This record gives sequence, structure tokens and C-alpha cells, in this order.
Amino acid sequence: MMVDTVIIGGGIAGLSLASEFADCRGSGEGITLVEAETALAHHTSSRSAQQLIPSYGPEPVLELTRLTIPALVKPTRAAPVPLAWPSPFVVAGSPADVASMTVPGLRALWSEELFEYCPELAGNPERYSAAIIDDSAVRTNATALVEWHRQRAEQAGVRILTGAKVTAAKPSDDGTWALTVGDDQLIAHTVVNAAGAWADHVAELFGAVPQQLQPLRRTAALVSLSEPLGATHPMVDDAGSGWYYRPDEDGAMISWGEAEPSPACDAQPRPNAIDDLIATVERETSLTVTGVRKAWTGLRTEAPSGVPICGWDPQVSNFLWLAGQGGYGFQTSSAMARAATDLLVDGRIEDWLSADTAAALQPQPIST
Repeated sequence: MMVDTVIIGGGIAGLSLASEFADCRGSGEGITLVEAETALAHHTSSRSAQQLIPSYGPEPVLELTRLTIPALVKPTRAAPVPLAWPSPFVVAGSPADVASMTVPGLRALWSEELFEYCPELAGNPERYSAAIIDDSAVRTNATALVEWHRQRAEQAGVRILTGAKVTAAKPSDDGTWALTVGDDQLIAHTVVNAAGAWADHVAELFGAVPQQLQPLRRTAALVSLSEPLGATHPMVDDAGSGWYYRPDEDGAMISWGEAEPSPACDAQPRPNAIDDLIATVERETSLTVTGVRKAWTGLRTEAPSGVPICGWDPQVSNFLWLAGQGGYGFQTSSAMARAATDLLVDGRIEDWLSADTAAALQPQPIST
């Protein structure tokens, strides 16, 4: 079967590109998205903290986040449920720890104000002697956002295949790629590598330059609390240790915030990891956990620079990288999809994105 573009990966990166690219072209005909798992967004995209923080990440990520959030708070096409809404983010700890974790310009909170926002910290004033708040942060409904992109893509004519792993790729003399995808054979003019933790593995099939992407474990859980946090309660990050929590429907989402190197896999929590996390939360705050509703570990895949990758491979033709989003996948998704669409349509990222950020996104020519 001949197609114009194959997008490999059915997480937030691949799905947001599929919907944006189809919208830009006015049709999704000729675009095929393939996902190795039997369900879309099975790995990291279904295991998100669902908080978008404009003050989180290196400068290129900050710019991509500032461009993405408005597109989710007020999308160009209506969604059946809100995709994102305001939700403040607080970092609390010692003055030195808070300063090391935040960017300049955020609003400082005096102790009384911090404990008014977060009364559960009031019993530990020595540990939480300093804090800042990012009032521009937002919460996102990751499930709804993934589904919104899927529907937009399919309604435009994008073909989405699940349980469809790419196992072989061969370049042809005319510049196209011959792909083995599950039991099917596809001929594609362009391939987009949006395979998340498996992006370097996919690149090897195409003879592309590995980008030394490193999957990093992060474990979290949804827990019930004896006294639920209010709906407007901010997300809170412990600056000294990196664990964090935010309100959820019946309690809270809590996470270690760790970044432990891992091979690409269907990651699962370590034994006792959630019990130890609960003990930490209960020791440092006045929150009391009454049950665990769900626990998971996701892989946040990063390039050595810590900046996502969006650009043409320097070694092979018609192979576009859209990978290495790390923990920024949702908060940069709209801007990254737009950048990739620019490259697919015009061959370059247009000047709505700064030249420095556009350059920082490019894949490296050699493994270092």
C-alpha cells in the first residue's frame, strides 16, 4: 500500500502531529499512524502528572510550553470537555533548594501565605521555610486530549493502526521507504519517528543517527485521603527531595519525581515504592492516605541536551524525528506538532518559533 506519510508512535507526540498535520493539509488522506501496542497512548502518555508548568524545563522547553498552553486552554476546535484549565504550581523547601529548582520572576510566598494555600505543610515550618508559586501553570485532562487528537485525525481521514509494529525498513531508489508493519507492507514517502522510549530502536531500522535517548523511570499513584484536598489546591513540589502531589477527584496524585535510567519497556513500580512514598508524604505533611486506587511507572525519554528533538535526520532522507520530549510531552505537544508540520509541509520551521529554539530541536549529526 502506498502512503504519503507514516507516523510511528501513538502517544501524545504522534497523535498531536497527526491531527495538526491533517488539519494543515485540509485532509488526513495519505497519512497513516502506526502503534506497536494494541491501544493508543499505552505507555508514558497514559501515565502523565497532567500538570503543565511554564517555569519547568530549559529555555527551549519554556518557549514551547508558552506556545502550547493557550492552544489547549482555548483550542481552535471545540472539545467535548475542557482540555486544560488554570492550576497553580508551588515549590516549597529551604531557600537554597527552592532557588535551585525555579526560574527567576516567580512570585515568592511568605510562610503565612504558603500555609494558607497548603495548610498540610504548616506543621513542618522548618522544612518549608521558603516557597514560590507559578500562577500561570495549568492542569490538563490527558485522556481527553489524546482522544481529541485521535478523533480530529480520524475525522480528517488519517488511518490509525494499532498492534502494528514496524519490524523492517528499506529505502528505495525513488526516495520512498518500504516498511513491514505487522503483517502489512507499506510504501511511504516520509516517515516520522514519534516512538517515545523506542525512538532510537526505530531509528536503527532506518539507518538513522541514534540520538542517545535515555528513558527515565518516574513512579506515581492516585491515593485516597482522609481529608481530600480542595479542587483549587495547587500542585506542590518538595524542593529538597523532588517528590510532589496534586489534588485529584477523591484524594491526590503523588509521585517520587525520580529520574532513574531504564531500558525501553513497559515500566512498573518497584516493590515497596508506593508504600515508601506514602510514608514520606505522611511524615512531611499532615495528609493521611487511606488507600491506593492506582499506581504506575512511566518512562520520560530525554536527549542528552534535555531538549526535545524535532528535525530531519542528518544521515538518511525523508526521516523526521519527533522524540525526546522527556517530562514535557503534554506541555509542549501543540508547539512540537506545529513545528513538525512546518517541516513536513515547507521543509523548515517558520518564524513563529525563535531561531534559537528551532535550532536546539534539531537532531545531532553524530552520536556523542
